[in-house]
Amino acid sequence: MHKWYVVQVVPTHEKKVKRSIEEQLELKGIGDLIEQVLLPIENVSEMKRGKQIVVEKRLWPGYLLVKMELTDDSWLYVKQTAGVLEFLGGAAPTPLSDREVDEILRDLADKKEKVTQKHKFAVGDHVKIIEGVFVNFVGTVTEVFHDKGRLSVLVSIFGRDTRVDDLEFTQVEEITEEAGAV
Repeated sequence: MHKWYVVQVVPTHEKKVKRSIEEQLELKGIGDLIEQVLLPIENVSEMKRGKQIVVEKRLWPGYLLVKMELTDDSWLYVKQTAGVLEFLGGAAPTPLSDREVDEILRDLADKKEKVTQKHKFAVGDHVKIIEGVFVNFVGTVTEVFHDKGRLSVLVSIFGRDTRVDDLEFTQVEEITEEAGAV
């Protein structure tokens, strides 16, 4: 009976280890013992050099999920794959419960359907507007709308505080302490 097991791998080598496990299955004659290898990832939208990009992020760096029938052959095959450190549970791997698996798979399905917004903007941050009507104005973030990828900034125009609404994350950049002092 196939169960899900957690396998610890060398961090940053998860994709390579997953590919290694999958590529040799039939050649080693254990394709029926290992059903699936899963690398939990999500698509994340983040700011890099003033541009918004979507990147894949590992949800659990250094871990893979393997759905397999645990036999001496399947255990040895996975354990001897380059980059595999250990099964969670050591010499006697413990499978995940059905409830844990259902929760993990549901969470991964939700993450697959949407792009998660990751950014470093928070209320009170100092930012410079780099695009739009108020380009080069410096202000303070007053609201952040994570789900929309937008924020509001309070800037000073002719000595009066003016709120600039509905700016996209790509239209502003954070001012660091060092940059503000220069």
